[in-house]
Amino acid sequence: MPLLIRLAEHARATVDFEIDGQACRALQGDTLLTAILTQTERLRVSEFEHRARAGFCLMGACQDCWIDTEAGERLRACSTFVEPGMRIRTMPITDAAETGAGASHGAGERPDAVANATDAISAEPVLLDGGRS
Repeated sequence: MPLLIRLAEHARATVDFEIDGQACRALQGDTLLTAILTQTERLRVSEFEHRARAGFCLMGACQDCWIDTEAGERLRACSTFVEPGMRIRTMPITDAAETGAGASHGAGERPDAVANATDAISAEPVLLDGGRS
């Protein structure tokens, strides 16, 4: 299920592109962030924790929306417009091969990421230095 639902501006021309090998369609003038999140439930998988990410600041300041093209080009999804024929990867190729993840694979989490997510949501606060209070 997509993270974003388009409520307005349906009359713009369409743009065909790919997310992790899956054919997708966006509207001309959409940023990659919008184009991807209206198709999937995540923008990318973190290269550090293998958790789903969806962007953060939405204005190009936080570095959380960097994604790759199949050719290896790094793009900032919140400030790059979708173009016809773009082929976007939302997770590193090695991880995609491990999980079989594609645009329809939910959050694309690896089994060990589920355990990490459970730990991160624990009731105990985590201090910035890694200790617990």
